[in-house]
Amino acid sequence: MPPAAPTTGRRSGGARKAPAGNVRSWDEPALAPVVLVRGPEDLLRERAVEGVLRLARERDPETEKVELEGATYGAGMLQVAASPSLFGEAKLVVVAGAEAGTDELYADLLDYVGAPDPETTVVVVHASGQRGKKMLDTVVGSGAPVLQCDPIARDAEKADFVVRELRAARRRAEPEAVRALVDALGADLRELAAAVAQLVSDTTGIITAPLVDRYYGGRVEATGFKVADAAVAGDAGTAVALLRHALATGADPVPLVAALAMRLRTLAKVAAIRGGGVTARELGLQDWQVRNAQRDLQRWTPEGLAAAITAVAQADADVKGAGRDPVFAVERAVLTIARARRR
Repeated sequence: MPPAAPTTGRRSGGARKAPAGNVRSWDEPALAPVVLVRGPEDLLRERAVEGVLRLARERDPETEKVELEGATYGAGMLQVAASPSLFGEAKLVVVAGAEAGTDELYADLLDYVGAPDPETTVVVVHASGQRGKKMLDTVVGSGAPVLQCDPIARDAEKADFVVRELRAARRRAEPEAVRALVDALGADLRELAAAVAQLVSDTTGIITAPLVDRYYGGRVEATGFKVADAAVAGDAGTAVALLRHALATGADPVPLVAALAMRLRTLAKVAAIRGGGVTARELGLQDWQVRNAQRDLQRWTPEGLAAAITAVAQADADVKGAGRDPVFAVERAVLTIARARRR
């Protein structure tokens, strides 16, 4: 029996456009006989499963949740778990850790996808890797909803995550507050989510940057983005101090140079917007990125920006093998950027 048409959950504040086909974002859950939750970000996998369970219990509050573990799965366990209960309650079966599943699990899932129970939802959770590929291909090919849980790596993506967390809690934050949260806790998505939950629980009204600083100001780390911010602001002393601290605590010169390059690319993109003919959306920038860059550009000339970009390009080559001393190369680039800013 082919899977029934999925029931889709809608987030407060409107849903984003889903990717093509049956693949959708982790926060756009759906109900169907079989649902695949796929991707390496563990917090998002948990959220995706919770979203499917929420929809199931909205439809039937008595829905029973049953969990199976892929690594310890034995033949026939899925059929038993997915069978109707004695009193006829709906079931949601979560098959966790399918990326480490047994051969028996894959065989049973292949059989089940061909003829699923329409009254039961089976959620297959697969983190990453090629193990179980035939099973994954079969689930995807069946038309089952696929909730994608890709890593959230870029600051813009982390800011978007914070905004969606707040929207779900019916709260708002100033753009500067969102940026401050990402700066302070963006290295760990789970910690970032916990911080949002704490602010929502402990405060009222719009969340401001001073409020975030009061809670988490001491957590800001000397990351490449902090180094880049100080250099672009023309604060050579702070930029070098942050750079040396980052290197001393294990940071690699390559991603530090990448952070400098990303910051300067944003300035160059926003400078192009000022010239007309292109929009922030077309350049893939958030509104807060544009505002911050416009403020920074008030003290940058085209010549200074060109010199800074050239310095970072040279540093990128040096830290990837063209130079003898990667640490010296990135420090020289930081100083060049800071000095290129118009006083």
